[in-house]
Parts: sequence; C-alpha cells; structure tokens
Amino acid sequence: MKRREFVGATIAGGLAASPKSGRTPATAAARPDTAVRQAFELDETTIAALQDGMQAGRYSARRITELYLDRIEAVDRRGPRVNSVIEVNPDALAIAETADQERTAGRVRGPLHGIPILIKDNIDTADRMQTTAGSLALEGSIAPRDAFIVSRLREAGAVLLGKTNLSEWANFRSSSSSSGWSGRGGQTRNPYVLDRSPCGSSAGSGAAGSANLAAITIGTETDGSIVCPSSSNGLVGIKPTVGLWSRSGIIPISSTQDTAGPMCRTVTDAATLLGPLTGADPRDAATRGSSGHALADYRRFLDAGSLKGARLGVMRKHLGVSAKTEAVYDEALKALAAAGAVLVDPVDFAAPEPLGAAEWQVLAYEFKVGVEAYLASLGGRVPHRTLADLIRFNEEHRDREMPYFGQETFLLAEKAGAMGTAKYQALLVKCRRLARTEGLDARLAGHRLDAVVSVTAGPSWAIDLANGDRSTGGSSTYAAVAGYPSITVPMGNVHGLPVGLLFAGRAWNEGRLIGLAFGFEQATKARRAPTFRPTIG
Repeated sequence: MKRREFVGATIAGGLAASPKSGRTPATAAARPDTAVRQAFELDETTIAALQDGMQAGRYSARRITELYLDRIEAVDRRGPRVNSVIEVNPDALAIAETADQERTAGRVRGPLHGIPILIKDNIDTADRMQTTAGSLALEGSIAPRDAFIVSRLREAGAVLLGKTNLSEWANFRSSSSSSGWSGRGGQTRNPYVLDRSPCGSSAGSGAAGSANLAAITIGTETDGSIVCPSSSNGLVGIKPTVGLWSRSGIIPISSTQDTAGPMCRTVTDAATLLGPLTGADPRDAATRGSSGHALADYRRFLDAGSLKGARLGVMRKHLGVSAKTEAVYDEALKALAAAGAVLVDPVDFAAPEPLGAAEWQVLAYEFKVGVEAYLASLGGRVPHRTLADLIRFNEEHRDREMPYFGQETFLLAEKAGAMGTAKYQALLVKCRRLARTEGLDARLAGHRLDAVVSVTAGPSWAIDLANGDRSTGGSSTYAAVAGYPSITVPMGNVHGLPVGLLFAGRAWNEGRLIGLAFGFEQATKARRAPTFRPTIG
C-alpha cells in the first residue's frame, strides 16, 4: 500500500553546493540523443574492482572521484539531466587525496577506503554541505555534528561525494506528492525512462546509483523508500532491521520504523557497505538491540549456493501488480526453484488496509515529536523550532514550496497528540500485532520459512506533478512496520522499466537474506544499466 493510500485511510478514520534555479523543476523533455548508453570509464564498476585498481596503481582515489564528478556534470546536470544530486561536496577531492596519502603510507582502512559515495539529503554532515530534507525551510542549514553513519563512513575512509535529492521531507508532506520532487532540488527523473518516476523518498539515491554517478549510495526508509527506488532504478537495496544502523543525525519521520540502508548495483556492494556502518550509538536507543547481532562484515554470506534447500514463502495476494509484472515474478520464482529453493506457494497475508491506516496515524504522532527534536538539535542554525513553524514557512513561500502539491500531511501531523497517550500506544500495539505477531512472525514460523518473497514494486509510473504519484503495486509494508529486514534485487523489466524481487525475514537476519539475494542475483543477472530513454514510446 502506498503512502497516499495510507493518508486517504487516515483522513477517512480521523486523526484527533546548492542547486541553481536552472535545475529542472518539472518533466522537461530530454534531448532525443540521450536514449543511448552514456559512455563512462567506470560504468557498472564495483567496490572490489575499484579497490583492485587502486591497489595496482591504475587508479587513485582522487582520479576515481574526478571521474564521478565529471559523470555527475555530464549526466545529472547536462545531457539526460537526471537531476539526482542536490549538492556536490566541495571537499570531495581533498578527502580523496587524504585517502591516497594513507594508502601510500600503508594504511588502508578497509573495503570502503577511497570509495566515493552519495548520501541522501536528510543525513547530517558537519562539513560544508547542507542538510535540508529538500526543503527551502532548512536551506543553508549546516549540521553541528555528523550523523553516526557518516562518522562511520569517515572512519572507513570513504569519500563523501555529495548528497542526493529526495522527495521533500522524505515524502511526508503531502498525499499528492511527486516522488523525487523537492523545493530545493526540483524533480529527479528515472534514468531508464526519463519521464518516469524514480519512486520513493530516496529517489535521488536510487537514480544516482543506477546512473553510475557514484560507486555506492545510501537512502533512508520508513516504508518503501529504500526498496521502491531500488526496484524502480534497477538496484539492490537493503532495508536493515531497525537499530542495525543508527538514526541519530538523520531527519526523522518515525522512531519505530526509520532506518538508513545501502542502495547499490550489486548484492556484493550492498553487503560490503552494510557492515562498517553498524554499531551501538548512545544517541539512538534502538541500536542497543543490535548487540550480539550486528556484524562488521556481511560478505561471508555471499554464497551462490544459498538458495539450495531454502524455504521461501511466496506472497500472491494484495500485491496490486499488473499481469506483465506477474509474468516477470513467475519467471523469478522459476529461477528460485531451479536454484534449489523450496517454494511454499502461496503464503498470503491479510489485506494491508487496517495495518496501513494504523501505521499512518503512528507516523503522524512520531513525525511531529521527531522533527521538533531534530530542529532543536540544530541549536538555532535555522529560525524554525516547531512543525507549526514549518507549516507557516511553506504558506509564506507557497510559490516555491507548494507549486504542485500542498502540505496536508503536515497539517494532520500537527493535530496529533503526545506519544505517551493511550491512543498512540494502542495504535503502536495494533501495528506490531498485525505486522509481526499475526504477519511475518506467523508466516515465517508456521511454514518454517527462511524468508518471504514478493514483488517489491511494479514498473515506474509517469511523473505527474499535477496529480502526484500512483501505485503500481508492491509489498514493503509488513517488513517496514515490523522493523524487520528486507532486501530487493532486480528480477527483470517491463517495457525496459526494472522491477525487483523482495526478500523479507526475521529481525537481525540480514546475513541470511543477503545470501538468498546473492544466490538469486547470480542465477539471473537481471540488472541492465539504464539507457536514458526520453519516454517509453
């Protein structure tokens, strides 16, 4: 169930370097000659290949960073104009040079050393980059300290290349929003077909990763915002168990569902990125639960034979996908069986509408508390202190902030009560009962499953700023509300638009899911790099 459908259910039930003005705000037509592969020296390159190149002296971290910066200019700012990078880090080359100096001195910090990465513009960096959630209300805001996962990236020697555009406020401002549009960044486009949506709030990370604008990217998810843009942009996306990665220093929606996660072109790269960013963080109580579960390296699970004997429950009902997507799904299921998986088909869930309605109300309570806590953490760096202040700013700057859609979700959240109320607690209990006890827990245990598989999302829809997003189906909600891990892998395409296969499992079971996803990826090799076609026809 998609976010605008959640809002509809909630309304019915009641709820007591900055981009220049020339960045595309809408779906401007692409040049006809962009419907070809954009030649690039590092096209589809992996972390391991880049490390091999640096170790052999064929590349330096600085040279790799220069190539990606040139790629951003050629593909994101010019040419196809994917418009996925909201800001380039002015210190990127200096970071890369430091990584090179350390390598020369014999200090290689690990697999991410010297690897350029793009992160979503709701993740704090205490440097010369802004953190705005795409909103003009936070324009110019420089975070007082790094997000925990950014500190981990720096410790690992990664090169912070820049930040990606997103659906403003992580798609929590309006029920008729366009995925990938923000007041600060304009509209991000899908690199496969440029007039199609990049999906979800991590739209920029999905489009940038797929278009080879960085080696790897990071997104964030509350419900679907890692896995949907990964599916729609032909990427592997991991939504970890809530608490595996810290959320401190990330502009929040939900204290019970939010998480950041890897968005990469291969399962191997996603597994490589996952481990170094784990760890307990005193600023995020949820990370205490990861003790004894979090691993520093998940690459040990990359076994092409992982599907042999695995029991997978096949979700069939309530996917809401087209017959063409179902056909791709059926071929994926055949590939799983051919690789030795035991398919329990079907393993269906209850209709998601009651869960979606309760989830949306929980998010409204948590967003108001969380966003006001985040504003307070800025220590006066912005003039806003409350959600009401943000609402007022949007009204006062309606021509720039709300030219296409409004802020009805903000208005609903502003009416929410305190999280300590009996109503909030009852809603949270209901969500966990439906998603966990009567949802994933019941299916996984009852059928002795390693994971549940389903369609991540249908093929991307046409960008429509007048009417907003429309659903083409999918299945992110149960794992998202439960706080359990899920991973999407490319499984094929419909008219050249990627669709993904979703694996969802038990809490802290990322390793098993990575193995299953890797087995499927190696059996199918379904990812195809984008060709930047202007339109389907």
